[in-house]
Amino acid sequence: MAYPQLAVRVSVMNGEGLWECIGTGQVSTIYIERLESVCLLVQSEMDGSVMLESKIEPETLYRKKQGTIIVWSEDPEGCQEIWEEICQAQGKDPTAEDTRDILDESEQYDDMLETVEPFEPPICELSTITHLANFFNSFFVSPTRKERLALILESGSYIKKLLQLFQICESLDNTEGLHHLHNIVKGILFLDKTPLFEIMFSDECIMDVVGCLENDPALPQPKKHREFMAQSVKFKEIIPIANSELRQKIHQTYRIQYIHDILLPTPSIFEDNLLPSLTNFILFNKIEIVNMLQEDDVYLSEVFARLKDNNTDDEKKCELLLLFKEFCEFSQTLYPQSKDELLKRLVNRGVLCALKILMRMDNFQIKTIATTIFAYLVEYSPCVIRQFAMNEAHEDKDDELLINIVIEQMICDTDPELAGAVNLVEPLRSLLDTETMLVSVYEFERIKFLNFFYKYCINNLAAPLLSSTAKELDDGLDGNKSCPNNYQTAQLLGLILELCTFCVQHHTYYIKNYILNKDLLRRVLMLMKSKHTFLILCAVRFMREILRVKDEQYNNYIIQGNLFEPVVNAFLANGARYNILNSAILDLFEYISVQNVKCLVAHVVEKFYKSFESIEYVQTFKNLKIKYEQEKDRLNRAEALHSALYGDSKAMEVEKKKCFFRNISEVVMPPMENIPEGDENFMEAKSTKENEDNTDFAKRTSSGVFLFSSFFSDGAGDGMSSSHSNSVASIVDYPDDNNKEEDEEKTSPSKKPHFSS
Repeated sequence: MAYPQLAVRVSVMNGEGLWECIGTGQVSTIYIERLESVCLLVQSEMDGSVMLESKIEPETLYRKKQGTIIVWSEDPEGCQEIWEEICQAQGKDPTAEDTRDILDESEQYDDMLETVEPFEPPICELSTITHLANFFNSFFVSPTRKERLALILESGSYIKKLLQLFQICESLDNTEGLHHLHNIVKGILFLDKTPLFEIMFSDECIMDVVGCLENDPALPQPKKHREFMAQSVKFKEIIPIANSELRQKIHQTYRIQYIHDILLPTPSIFEDNLLPSLTNFILFNKIEIVNMLQEDDVYLSEVFARLKDNNTDDEKKCELLLLFKEFCEFSQTLYPQSKDELLKRLVNRGVLCALKILMRMDNFQIKTIATTIFAYLVEYSPCVIRQFAMNEAHEDKDDELLINIVIEQMICDTDPELAGAVNLVEPLRSLLDTETMLVSVYEFERIKFLNFFYKYCINNLAAPLLSSTAKELDDGLDGNKSCPNNYQTAQLLGLILELCTFCVQHHTYYIKNYILNKDLLRRVLMLMKSKHTFLILCAVRFMREILRVKDEQYNNYIIQGNLFEPVVNAFLANGARYNILNSAILDLFEYISVQNVKCLVAHVVEKFYKSFESIEYVQTFKNLKIKYEQEKDRLNRAEALHSALYGDSKAMEVEKKKCFFRNISEVVMPPMENIPEGDENFMEAKSTKENEDNTDFAKRTSSGVFLFSSFFSDGAGDGMSSSHSNSVASIVDYPDDNNKEEDEEKTSPSKKPHFSS
């Protein structure tokens, strides 16, 4: 028997679990003899074709949702197979229907919650506490229900009634009720809703919330957190706070942080942001505290005035510093622009002047806290600190400058592990980082600060390095604190080398001028004899960064000073050990090979190839030899070509010298805008009337710049030593140089630079 037809839309779940509409039509129930059953028949409203023909089976599960949707599955065999696999994985009986029944009930309840208006939860009474627990537990199982529960509780009155019930249960010592209320309050906190936090963390409610969380059913006895917060924790006002709102906010933030850190479960590595709204609630509280304090012109000014006052005892200063340190920790939550504005206000109120005094005190605790605060302030805005440092250079002596005081604290750290010095390296690196320096039409901060640093501070930073390498290392002086074999001194030198390496990476001509004038690389490579491998690695890394710059002056400086020799000696002393030192030195020579730095390739092969000839576990040194031979062949072919073109070796030599001088003058002249103030003549060499053709060592000009002889050698390609060519390259090509050279050529034939096999 057929029933009246109704208009329907037919949807089928596709392979991705999404509903896909296949069309609309007219539905009816009709007995079909072919199927021998009553069926659902849907015919297309477009052309009357059959869209759906579904046999109504007694065992098929149909669901009606929202009054107008009917859902079912037509593959009971497939469902049963999947069901059995699920039950097997969960260790359940496949004949059980519990999971399906619970799921169906949950889905029906969720549908109801989506359409039903908010309703009143059970009355908060002692007699209904079990019913209350079941009610809340039913809402904690799905996101939809949690949202609905949050809407119910936002009125505020119901949470207060729950906390009143807690007081009744606690007065009656009703353990079961207290356990139920613990789970309810904890569940409400895990709803992670800011409007609920505002109710629960109010002065009226927060201690009762802590009381509920004390009664954890998993613990044999309740913890006495309220007693601890009321009696053991004391709020100490070092300087009285006149603002009552500020005081209340400080109390509230401490208590919320206590609940978050102590009473709630510690999130796992997979739940790093378990309660984001609660975390943000604490964060915004801290921001409010910082804003209220910085707007109080009297409070922070009083703090800094007492810190600078010589009549304030050390204990009081320590308390004031701890107060300000906590203020800095709260300020970490500010946005970068707000941090910058805050630091400017603090500098105007004298915070950096106070820190200069405190970091020089004998009290270790005060110095440590002051150092930590300085690191916070540099992190806020390095630009503001740099500006302060440059401004005080016009007023204070060199040893009174802020950066020199910081360097002094790093160098004079008495801790055996140099914990204070290590903490100061990062702030100093931030101040020296040119990537954070402003460069604009009006403010050339990079140039100004680097001029300031290399004029007033670099000597203080490098002083321990220069003094420790004033003479060759003596293994018998290990007990001497200035000896690099002393562990504490080696650690300090490692930190200084780390900063110097950073300067090589970022400061180009400024640090190059210092290295060449102070012969710094030679001093650093003296540390290769240290018994501490970490210090040797720092020296290798420093040289590696110098090579990475690919500067012709650096390369000539290394060749003339034979500065690869300490590195080679350390490599040979390391022997066959395959360790990080071996890898670091191999990487240095591999870089020269890969980059094909011709002058360094020639120098290494001519001076040291015999020492490396037996090394076969890497191809680095063989590749160096190959490139050396290739370059030698190229030069021989070029020499033959020049002979054919010029027809006279003397004329060819003169032309080669002219090209060499032109190339040198083009390579080494730096852009004038990058030269430090007072060093405009940095690249200028004084002209000399003496014949320097026989000079084998680097010469200094009046301005302290090296003059280097040609790197080509007359020695054997596989020997341990070789003599250099006699031609000297002047840094500046004076107008009369060419004429002078031609006159010299007439009187004294020069040797052709060549490679010998």
